Amino acid sequence: MTSAIDKKQSDVEATLRAAPVVAVVVIDDLAAAVPMAKALVAGGIPAIEITLRTPVALDAIRAIASEVEGAVVGSGTVLTPSDLKASERAGARFAVSPGATRNLLDAAEASVLPWLPAAATASEAMHLLERGYRFLKFFPAVAAGGIDLLKAWASPLPNIRFCPTGGIRENTAPGFLASPNVVCVGGTWLTPVDAIKAGDWKRVETLARTAAALKPAT
Repeated sequence: MTSAIDKKQSDVEATLRAAPVVAVVVIDDLAAAVPMAKALVAGGIPAIEITLRTPVALDAIRAIASEVEGAVVGSGTVLTPSDLKASERAGARFAVSPGATRNLLDAAEASVLPWLPAAATASEAMHLLERGYRFLKFFPAVAAGGIDLLKAWASPLPNIRFCPTGGIRENTAPGFLASPNVVCVGGTWLTPVDAIKAGDWKRVETLARTAAALKPAT
């Protein structure tokens, strides 16, 4: 089972290293999913996390997976094993959770879908490392302690790399990316609600291009 997790963790690593920012998106209008994803990819951000917070989220994943060349679309806010299965059926390439439960850990081991669980404390991170997870989401990043906490973890938890998400903005992302244990950040600022409603895909592409130019420390 460990070797299977290792393979999926390698897939997670490849996704996280594709760009310095993973776009975290809430989709309310299914018609916006494909042009939004095309704008992100055109700007250099291929990893797109569609959060399972709206009725059209799974359909949005399905549409992006089948219609947007170069997109690596995943599901976010995966809370249950059924969420994981539904994401897999929709064509997601990865799944992200705001934490980790015993049921989700068991389901993720049985699933073919690479999974990024989250930790907000050292104990949670250590528990996930014991289960074979070397790449973790740090959530909620700003509220849980931000850059200072990540730097404090760097020495005692040298084998873990994080994708901080939650409260990160364009102007604060560079500080997080400068931490040696950060591989990328997750951000919602690439797809502003007003830009999506207006269909301003050029603005989304421009924001993505700026984000893609950021440099992680590792």
